[in-house]
Amino acid sequence: MSDTLFARACRREPVERTPVWIMRQAGRYLPEYRALRVNADFLTCCRTPELACEITLQPVRRLDVDAAILFSDILVPLPAMGVEVTFHPCPHLARPVRSAGDVDALRVPDAREATPFVFDAIRLLRRELSPTVPLIGFAGAPFTMATYLVEGGGSKHFEAIKGLLFSDPPTAHALLACCADTVASLLAEQVRAGAQAAMLFDTWAGLLGPADYRAFALPYVRRVFDRVADAAADLGVDVPRIYYAGNAAGWLPACRDTGATVIGLDWRMDLGPARAVLGPSLAVQGNLDPAVLLGPPDQIRQRARLVLEEAGPFGHVFNLGHGILPQTPPEHARVLVDAVREWSSRRAA
Repeated sequence: MSDTLFARACRREPVERTPVWIMRQAGRYLPEYRALRVNADFLTCCRTPELACEITLQPVRRLDVDAAILFSDILVPLPAMGVEVTFHPCPHLARPVRSAGDVDALRVPDAREATPFVFDAIRLLRRELSPTVPLIGFAGAPFTMATYLVEGGGSKHFEAIKGLLFSDPPTAHALLACCADTVASLLAEQVRAGAQAAMLFDTWAGLLGPADYRAFALPYVRRVFDRVADAAADLGVDVPRIYYAGNAAGWLPACRDTGATVIGLDWRMDLGPARAVLGPSLAVQGNLDPAVLLGPPDQIRQRARLVLEEAGPFGHVFNLGHGILPQTPPEHARVLVDAVREWSSRRAA
């Protein structure tokens, strides 16, 4: 792992070309994924190691990306916390968490007992993947997980979570601590099972202003990454810690304090100014608008080149600024991967 393009880019070391992978690269845009799903629902795929392994490998075979990411979902830990969740296809929680009593009823599960299928899938994947293709484990960041718990699923306005933050901060912090400890166990155990990078998705942290981010999100992200760093140190391995900061323009300076080594950014900011804010010690990941892949190949190539030029030659992992859209033609995703390889190789030469 330490010599792969992905690992060297995460450490801000020189690379012969920019590594590329795609958020949600295993999913509905792939015909082979849709064919597999005919006989298995989403949660069955997440909870069956052989199916999760196969789905994880599908985009690696088709797109020849430089990293694989485990097929799973950020809400997989919820049943073990005491909250049932279904997908239709969006998540729906049977019982939202809205009060101090609701939070007190939650459990902080031991991930080894609660989600053994996740670690079995990782062990299968480490046997199947080429040594040149590292495996990324992931989880939802505590604030984003708390958002789903309080809202009961997705939301347009997020009144419930923001109402809890501002009307009952002690209960909000108790919930966030519960989420942080649950996520920390899950992500640290993924590293112990063989994941070679650890990523937190904080999709909904963009709801927060700078002061509220530092109060309600930052300490809990740091809590998770500290546990991940400890797990990596116990194993004597280098594990990049990637933090996807959704809509982070208002609180980007705080990302320096998350404990991450790589900051994933969406398309709402240019990478050049973002790197100036983040400083020289952090690598970046991103940040092409996923909708660009709905356009013609020439435009995809042009936009990929612009991202590469903005990011610079060191410490950059190319990715989308959010998950790939289900209606994306698979051949357009391959155009992107090939374009990143072509332009970045040419620049390095």
